[in-house]
Parts: sequence; structure tokens; C-alpha cells
Amino acid sequence: MSCGRGVAREAIGRLAALYCRAMKVWSPLAVRATETKALARRRGSLRGLRIGVLDNSKPNADVLLHRVAALLAEQQGAASVQSWQKPGSSRPALMIEEIADQVDVVLTGSAD
Repeated sequence: MSCGRGVAREAIGRLAALYCRAMKVWSPLAVRATETKALARRRGSLRGLRIGVLDNSKPNADVLLHRVAALLAEQQGAASVQSWQKPGSSRPALMIEEIADQVDVVLTGSAD
């Protein structure tokens, strides 16, 4: 690596050497193998489908998600809307299999 082209090294001084040296940077993130999964099949329409709402228990999440679900059902002809609520936003949703068995599409998200 060349430092200070066109400028006398003496004028640059010791700081130039500091800024021109190569530096190794180590990431604090662990490298781990992850399995890549395909996206869920996209539906052409919501007509006749059952919409699920998974509320993560954050403030206003229920209001947002239920309003969107109601609008989708009304405007797109979905058959029904069913809801589940996690016990807390940082807690896992243990009802995933139940949801998957009972609805065709799911709305979930975060709101404050």
C-alpha cells in the first residue's frame, strides 16, 4: 500500500503510518450454518380463505392486526378471521401448529 503520494513523507509524520497500515477487523458474530427455506406459496386471492391473526401482545398490535384482517375479509372475500395471542412479545408462540392447521394465511407483526 502506498501512502502520501505526492506529499513528502516527512510532512505527513508518524500519524500517516498509523492511517496507512492494513488493519484486520474481526467480527464478533459467530459463523454458523443456516438452512435456507423456501418462501410459502403465495395465494392468488384471499377469497374463501381463513385468515389467522397472531397477536404478539405488544401495545396496539391487536388493534392494527384485527383492523387489517377485517378489511381483508371485507374487501377480498376471505371466509373467516380467527385470533391467537402470545403470552408476551418476547415469549415464543407455542401455538404455531394449531394455527397452521386452522387457517390458510396468517397476519402477525409488531406495533407500539
